[in-house]
Amino acid sequence: MQMETMATPDLDWQEEALCAQTGAEFFFPEPGSSVRDAKRICALCPIRTACLDFALSNDERFGVWGGLSEKERLELRRATR
Repeated sequence: MQMETMATPDLDWQEEALCAQTGAEFFFPEPGSSVRDAKRICALCPIRTACLDFALSNDERFGVWGGLSEKERLELRRATR
């Protein structure tokens, strides 16, 4: 029996991410909580673009990715259609 292997995305960029060094609580806050701190960290992150590209490509629905909240990513997707 031949097994098919699924391609795994290249996630090496995550090692350089500032969020990996600060903790998920900033990037996945409780509903209604501020994402201001997460956005400040993202603004300083050298791989912000790769992070946002990953989130958009993989339809990430929760948290702050690449400096954008769930709502902002949804608006961006709608604007680019």
